[in-house]
Amino acid sequence: MESVSRSVPGAQAIARAASLLRLVTAGGPDGASLQDLARSADLSRSTAHRILSALRAEGLVDRDAESTRWMPGPELFLMGSVAAARYDVTALARDIVRSLAVKTEESAFLSVRRADETVCLLREEGSFPIRSFVLSEGVRFPLGVASAGLAILSFLPDHDVDAYLERHPDLETAWGRPHRERPLRTRIAETKERGYAVNPGLIVEGSWGLGAAVFDRSGRPEWALSLTGVGFRFGPDRINDLGRTLLAHAHQLSARIAGSRR
Repeated sequence: MESVSRSVPGAQAIARAASLLRLVTAGGPDGASLQDLARSADLSRSTAHRILSALRAEGLVDRDAESTRWMPGPELFLMGSVAAARYDVTALARDIVRSLAVKTEESAFLSVRRADETVCLLREEGSFPIRSFVLSEGVRFPLGVASAGLAILSFLPDHDVDAYLERHPDLETAWGRPHRERPLRTRIAETKERGYAVNPGLIVEGSWGLGAAVFDRSGRPEWALSLTGVGFRFGPDRINDLGRTLLAHAHQLSARIAGSRR
């Protein structure tokens, strides 16, 4: 990315604007503050405000008059509506995600891979009254951190995994010691053997997650189904049942995607 920014005129400005757009959408319905956006994008407040103001003039972001928080703008909706015809699988997945939530009683999700991250697209609440709120629509995590991203990373070709880990030596700093290369590679190997990923409360203590990769027509893991819930609901016996149910739904969605005309 850095080499591209140096060689293509204007690439750095576009990369900064794109980064802020992603951060604004990740803020969800409540939006994001200028301070948080600037810090996350590693920009000064004045630079972030200047870029956001330019994006606002184009309708790509908006600013709430009362809270002053930044939110996605109307042009993003229009662009997304057009792009959805090619990239969106939520229409294919919605009933499968709902079925997963009903059968397991846990919160169920669909996430999509976007470069080195996963983005949550769908959430269905389970019937169990105690829930985990780690994940919701628009929330992003690096691959290998949440269960959905770990499932996707685990089924990428080995050279892609090696390249990803080389690009992100900062995972331990950002997400803690369990995300050092060695323990992460151990979890990748366990996921490949098991078929689904397990996150034993590594993001929020007591909040567990399971993830299963969903594959495109060429066999690449581009999406994931996942479950989250409180730790005591993920005991050794039940986790096996949850994993089998999760894999069955992931296989169903992979087959549906393969049979679609996308």
